Amino acid sequence: MSAGLHPARIRRIHNMYNTLYQLFWYFLIYSFAGWCAGVIYSAAKKHRFVNTGFLNLPFCPIYGFGGILFTIFLSELKSNLFFLFIGGIILSSALMYITGLLLERFFQRKWWDFSKNRFQFEGYISFPLAVIFGLLGVLCIRVTNPLLLTLLNLIPRWIGRIILLAALILLTLDFVSALTAALQLKIRIRRLNEMTQDMQRISDSFGNAITGRIQRRMMKAYPNLEASKLLAEQAETKKTQKEKAEKETFAKGCGFYKLTALSFIGAFLGDVVETIFCRVTAGIWMSRSSVVYGAFSIVWGLACAILTALLYKYKDKSDRYLFICGTVLGGAYEYICSVFTELAFGTVFWDYSDIPFNLGGRINLLYCFFWGIAAVVWLKGIYPFLSGLIEKIPKKAGVPVTWLLIIFMICNMLLSAMALGRYTQRQSEPQAQTTWEQFLDSHFPDDRIEKIYPNLKVVD
Repeated sequence: MSAGLHPARIRRIHNMYNTLYQLFWYFLIYSFAGWCAGVIYSAAKKHRFVNTGFLNLPFCPIYGFGGILFTIFLSELKSNLFFLFIGGIILSSALMYITGLLLERFFQRKWWDFSKNRFQFEGYISFPLAVIFGLLGVLCIRVTNPLLLTLLNLIPRWIGRIILLAALILLTLDFVSALTAALQLKIRIRRLNEMTQDMQRISDSFGNAITGRIQRRMMKAYPNLEASKLLAEQAETKKTQKEKAEKETFAKGCGFYKLTALSFIGAFLGDVVETIFCRVTAGIWMSRSSVVYGAFSIVWGLACAILTALLYKYKDKSDRYLFICGTVLGGAYEYICSVFTELAFGTVFWDYSDIPFNLGGRINLLYCFFWGIAAVVWLKGIYPFLSGLIEKIPKKAGVPVTWLLIIFMICNMLLSAMALGRYTQRQSEPQAQTTWEQFLDSHFPDDRIEKIYPNLKVVD
């Protein structure tokens, strides 16, 4: 019992270390392989060497993160080629979309653009490319990962640690260097644009000085021009007033504040709907909350925000289109949430193993259809109504209240995660060893946790 640690805790730390060791190696190897693939493709297309990565070193991190996502979320689908392929498409598409969106928001430039392609989404995702990544997902789980694991086991662990540490330090330094260069480039482009605008204003002022006298002479000669000018000025004034009103409106459009407000509302409504559903189908009142304080289902709240962000531009499409999108996205989202909670907390919050057409007990076809129906009802009926109500909130009150709710929910989720982690730990290590564990044991004992999460199951 070195250092006084419980044997169960020692095993958990050892397993976590081994897992992180493997994942970091996967990240490096797949980052390098992705960089090589990009260079080869560019060389074949442009007949010259081009470093297609963001970094100076021969690594492309997006491929490394893709390899990690495949490993974490798709490993248990190894025996099911179809769902393994579909999972690879969904995960790679989500990674391309989120990465492309963040890069554009940060640098105000698109790093890749598939807008001219026939099958694409928002310019960030190319569906033919996503299909290729789906095949690579199958290759990763069925062939590459087992091979890499065998090769890693041949390397002495202490040598592997040194190589890994050195590579991660170099990657960090290279990332900081590349980010600094990109920010400097962004500043230069902005300054160049400002200089261009200043030159345009000087040119306009000079031109107005010349044309002003000509315009006054023409209006004296043709009085109707004065009336036309007045109407144009009135139209411009109305336009300015409208733009000012839109700026003063809280959560206009589909931005951060609107999505945040919808996530809170969706979390509450999701908890209420699930509670009533359990009462009607099972005949009992059952807590469906995701957190220890408040009736909030985080899964539903995030789903409302993500669904709105992805399908906002397509809300006027047919019900069939939204149903199919909701079915696929909802099923993938629920599956990812199930895997994440099991890996993070060692617990399962729902299990559909007894329902026909299920996938690993994590999702089932019937509930995927419910996601599709929910998407149609949300975008066609509930969202327009809630959007109008949110926009009526005064901006001076809406902004600070939103941030207070965000802080409250972050603290609530962190405390809930620690309480769940301690609950799982108590099953093999009931005796608290730290002051914080004693606090969790006294405020969140097993009976309280099991009341909040009645379907909770501890897994290995």
